[in-house]
Amino acid sequence: MKPPIAKRIPHPHELHGDVREDDFYWLKDRENPEVIHYLEAENHYFDEIMHPLKEQTEELYQSMIDRVPETEVNVPVQRGPFFYYSRQDKDKQYPVYARKRAANRELLAKTTEEIVLNLNELAEEDEYLSVTAQRISTDHTRLAYLENRDGTDRYTIYVKDMDTGKLLPDRIPDVFLYGSMEWSRCGDYIFYIRVDENQRPCQLWRHRLGTGNESDELVFEENDTTFTLFVTKSQSGKFIFVHSSSKMTSEIRLLDADSPLSPLKLVDARREGILYDVEHWGDDLLILTNEEALNFQLFRCPINDLQSRENVVAYREERYLQSVYPFQDKLLVVGRENGLTQIWSLENDELKQISWDEPLYTVSILSDQSYETTEVLINYESHLTPKTTYGLDLLTGEKYCLQVAPVSGEFDPARFIQKQLWAVAEDGVKVPMTMVYLKGALENGPAPLVLNGYGSYGANSDPYFSPYSLPMLEKGIVFVTAQVRGGSKMGRGWYEDGKMQYKRNTFTDFITAAKFLIEQGYTTKSQMAARGGSAGGLLIGAVANMAGELFEVVIPAVPFVDVVSTMLDTTIPLTTLEWDEWGDPRKREDYFYIKSYSPYDNVEVKDYPHMYITTGINDPRVGYWEPAKWVARLRALKTDSNTLVLKTNMGAGHFGKSGRFNHLKEAAELYAFTLDKLGVFTKISQPR
Repeated sequence: MKPPIAKRIPHPHELHGDVREDDFYWLKDRENPEVIHYLEAENHYFDEIMHPLKEQTEELYQSMIDRVPETEVNVPVQRGPFFYYSRQDKDKQYPVYARKRAANRELLAKTTEEIVLNLNELAEEDEYLSVTAQRISTDHTRLAYLENRDGTDRYTIYVKDMDTGKLLPDRIPDVFLYGSMEWSRCGDYIFYIRVDENQRPCQLWRHRLGTGNESDELVFEENDTTFTLFVTKSQSGKFIFVHSSSKMTSEIRLLDADSPLSPLKLVDARREGILYDVEHWGDDLLILTNEEALNFQLFRCPINDLQSRENVVAYREERYLQSVYPFQDKLLVVGRENGLTQIWSLENDELKQISWDEPLYTVSILSDQSYETTEVLINYESHLTPKTTYGLDLLTGEKYCLQVAPVSGEFDPARFIQKQLWAVAEDGVKVPMTMVYLKGALENGPAPLVLNGYGSYGANSDPYFSPYSLPMLEKGIVFVTAQVRGGSKMGRGWYEDGKMQYKRNTFTDFITAAKFLIEQGYTTKSQMAARGGSAGGLLIGAVANMAGELFEVVIPAVPFVDVVSTMLDTTIPLTTLEWDEWGDPRKREDYFYIKSYSPYDNVEVKDYPHMYITTGINDPRVGYWEPAKWVARLRALKTDSNTLVLKTNMGAGHFGKSGRFNHLKEAAELYAFTLDKLGVFTKISQPR
């Protein structure tokens, strides 16, 4: 079967004396039946290409299913009189959220379970379900949760009566998917963030339970289109924090959760380039800010004197402080140092690091733990260690293991190796990489390798354990993650050096990592794949143009590839919010810099690797038309005979299909395509 060829309709864009040809602009109109026909034709072609790999795909899928434990139960987290947790049985797509009323952890086994929310029951009538947030009222009698059924970022608040198990009449639509609702302490009011027509979260509303939405009151509106609005509640539960933020500036207002009708109180007015976050601890507010501190410093100020500032600890440049967790008896701080996530406890005005045994790991503090608790739960994992939940005694400092996540089937961490590597970039900067592989995979020379990357928004791909990657590791695949600039692996400066007019560092760092892996004999060009999603898809798309010859196959998922056009279109969700990340192409300098790397604008008449590209028709973050247009242009210009496929989820959005098994099926397809192009199946089928 020949691949579909999209028709070309001239549509030039002219700006700053420059003309960009966009013959596939027509694909942006999803109301046009020809657009849907083209996407469906691409899906049919995808099915035809994958059909010969049906057996391999099913084998990979089944090997992942075999790694699903019979039951997964998270360690219960204490909140007031209840312990809350989630569990998921092997044959279920979604988790069940539950709780038990108990005085202490030791009594849980003897206590009856109460179902809080069963997502499997909610999902029975629809193919797609996303529940992103759950908030229990202070008295634990009502649950508010966010639900979506089409893959967009528009969610609806539902409220469940925990005594009767029934939903209340309250329904609040057009709410953002995260950071968007909190209860007043009395339980009579829900504060929520509504999105505008461009899906920008910008309005804070107050809803009185039991009343119609027409009675809801607008509390605050963020009118700057480069800012978003979200709400959080203090660890103590005393305050609701209303955050206005852009990529470079923030502003926070307080609302007393005990006085839901009181006015908001400004902590510190926005100043360009100044970011800060706020928490409550005792009689003080804790303020984490980058003012005169690239990697953030921590202050305190009395609640009744918000202009006062006193250092909690001395600032250290090598320590990147990212969030604070105040408990009644101890303050914990989370951040990064030496390229790794870290947790510190405040001891005698100094931050004392909590130590771990492995050289590579990821640690985090579980959210929504009681302010009064003396036992804080910490999640720990690495490439070799399944998610392990520790308890930390805040009074003694003792750390103890509560649970190691089960791994179904045979797993011996001693059979695998994880390590960190460093490659030297063009400008002399050392780029870190993490690697994991099966012992012996490299004994016979270069091995098939998947190089992952992201490199935007300061986000990181820290070491984590996935039982579903074990089947690939056992086939000899080497997994490497390049921690390129644009993330914050090495601190805030690592992010600053990979955005705006420094964005090309993200791409050249990834290319440097790929060349290093080839030069050091870990892999070869014909054995290497490159993978990234969303902004990571931009990375892979840019690298395909700049150095596609280094890879046999590239795998951009929901890729952000039409950067100039999107950053000029203020009707698209996120555009105005992202000018601080990529630049504003209405400005001449930003325009030409973005155009220099935008994957769609730089497709050339040349050979490209095999390409496996995905998108979602309802994706509000990266419009489906971006990868669709990119694929159409690649088909028109590329000179090779390599396989290029586009898979469009016709009923989902940015995160693909919902449900565990659906995710695993998609992963199996992706890996079957990748392993086939890397020659792994051929090698396995050869007689030994």
